[in-house]
Amino acid sequence: MSLNAILGTRFPLIQAPMAGVQDTGLSLAVSRSGGLGSLPAAMLDAQTLRRELQVLQSSGLPYNVNFFCHQPPQHSAAAESAWQAALLPYYQEFGIDPAAIPASAGRRPFDDEMADVLDAFSPTVVSFHFGLPRPDLLARVKLRGAFVLSSATTLNEARWLVANGADGVIAQGLEAGGHRGHFLDRDVTQQAYTFDLLKQLTPHIQVPIIAAGGIADAQGVQAAMAAGAAAVQVGTAFLLCHEAKTSALHRARLSDQQAPTALTNLFTGGLARGLCNRVMHELGPQNAAAPVFPMATQSIAPLRTKAEANQRDDFTPLWSGMNRSGCAACPAAEIVHQLAAGFTH
Repeated sequence: MSLNAILGTRFPLIQAPMAGVQDTGLSLAVSRSGGLGSLPAAMLDAQTLRRELQVLQSSGLPYNVNFFCHQPPQHSAAAESAWQAALLPYYQEFGIDPAAIPASAGRRPFDDEMADVLDAFSPTVVSFHFGLPRPDLLARVKLRGAFVLSSATTLNEARWLVANGADGVIAQGLEAGGHRGHFLDRDVTQQAYTFDLLKQLTPHIQVPIIAAGGIADAQGVQAAMAAGAAAVQVGTAFLLCHEAKTSALHRARLSDQQAPTALTNLFTGGLARGLCNRVMHELGPQNAAAPVFPMATQSIAPLRTKAEANQRDDFTPLWSGMNRSGCAACPAAEIVHQLAAGFTH
């Protein structure tokens, strides 16, 4: 059976779930156009997730819902203090009292409460980032008939995913925007760009492989399929779409094709690719003082709020892949149509 048949889509094209810049509007637009729209759930509470899933389910279209699978770390007062010390000059600049910063949960992993919500729906695909959930939670997802995907950044991770129940593997190359999906191999010097990763995976991984990272046009789609991918996952190309919730500040930076990106841990504590901004330039994209994922968010969030109120992106996570050539301020259907031309060659 082709992956198209499994996904229930016209094209083997998955819109990457992008927390913070989309809701069901983008998901539905992609699914209506023949791709698989995705809903990111890592920043949603149970009530919001239920409401969003009701919208997707009632459409009758195929859809993917994505969850994180990280292990929430224990709060460390020492780590928080060290991070706030690194941010102190910025607190002083913006008149923020670090002692008054409220506690924040940040991204949440897939847990029993989220599984309870998901039990009432029938997503075509459920995808995960940072590995897979507990075996009992994964069994509940599969009981709903969902096709399970998860991201791998190395062959080692891909093999682990298959051995532990993934039905397909998303090969996340270094070009990809947003958080790295690594969960076993955290040394990015040992991770590969998309087409090199495909070469490593295709001889050894027998489940469908979805290429992700740096794919922005029909030529990229065609090359990925020729390299052995069963489908492609595209995120950055959709960031300027009318249906995306990308902020005006973020849109302005995405429109600059020369703006560099870097892998940074400043915004969440986890490595993620985004456009370089003031705090990344001044503290370095990767700073040892940043607490582990997702604990860095709490202390930097008030700076983001203050700066954005003044129309500045100094502390805003401007997630983006390395290849923004496919970004366009147009309906998502046009992006799908342009990418789909790569499947017909």
